[in-house]
Amino acid sequence: MEWKNLYRGLLIGVCDLFPGVSGGTVAFILGIYERLLTAISGFFSKEWKKHIGFLLPLVIGMGSALLIFSKLINFLLRKYNEPTQFFFLGLIIGILPFITKQVQMKRNFKIQHYMIVLIVGAALASLAFVSPIDSSPITTLTASNSIGLFLSGWAGSMAMLLPGISGSFILLLLGKYETATTALEHFNIPILMMMGAGIVIGFIVSSKVIKILLERLRFVTFSVIIGLILGSVFVIYPGFPADGTYFMMCLLTLFIGLLVASLFNSLELNQ
Repeated sequence: MEWKNLYRGLLIGVCDLFPGVSGGTVAFILGIYERLLTAISGFFSKEWKKHIGFLLPLVIGMGSALLIFSKLINFLLRKYNEPTQFFFLGLIIGILPFITKQVQMKRNFKIQHYMIVLIVGAALASLAFVSPIDSSPITTLTASNSIGLFLSGWAGSMAMLLPGISGSFILLLLGKYETATTALEHFNIPILMMMGAGIVIGFIVSSKVIKILLERLRFVTFSVIIGLILGSVFVIYPGFPADGTYFMMCLLTLFIGLLVASLFNSLELNQ
C-alpha cells in the first residue's frame, strides 16, 4: 500500500470541494496525474490487483477530506471567499512551470499547439460569464430527481479528472453544488449514493479516454490541459477587494498558493 497517497487524497478531496479548483490540477501538482489515470482505468480490468495499493489510500484520503472538510469549505467560501480563491489561484498558476517543463513545451510545441492553448483557454474563461442555475438543495431522493443527480455526478467526475475544469464548478453550473455539499455535511446516504454512482461511471469512461489521448496525441492533449488551466484562472478570479486589509490578505494567500505549488513540485520531482 502506498500510504503517502493518504495526504495526496486529502489534498485532492479538499480542492474538489471548491468550485473552480480541479482535482486533476492538484494531481498534476503532486506529480501523479498520468499514474492516476492508469490506475483508475486499470482497476476496472483483470489487472485490478496491481492498482489497488495505489488507489485505496488515495480514495480513503479523498473520502475523508470530503466528509471532514465540507463544513470548513462552506465556512471559508462564505466568510473569506476572495482570500480563499486567491490561494487556489496561486496553486493553479504555480503548476504551469511544472507542466511546461514536463512536456518540454519550447522544444515540442508548434504553432497549432499554441493555437489550441488559446482557443481552449478562451472557451473555458468564457464560463466566468455564465450564470449558474439557481437551485435549492435536494434533500430527498425521488424517481424524478435521481436521473438528474446521477448525470450531474457523471459530469462532475469527468471534469474532476481534467486539469483546469473543476467538478464542483460543473455542479454549480448545473445547480447541484449545494445539493452535494449539503448531502456531505449531513451524510445523506441516498443522495450521496446516486451522485456517487454517476461519479464512478464518469471516472471509468474519462480515465480511459484521457489515457488514450495522452498516449496517441500527447502534445495536443497537453495543449488542451494547459489551455484549461489558463482558462480556469479567469473562472476562479474573484476580483481584488476594495478594502485594504482584505487586499493584503488576498496577496498573501496568492503568494502562499504559489509557494505551496512550488514546494510540492520540488518534493515530487525529487522522489
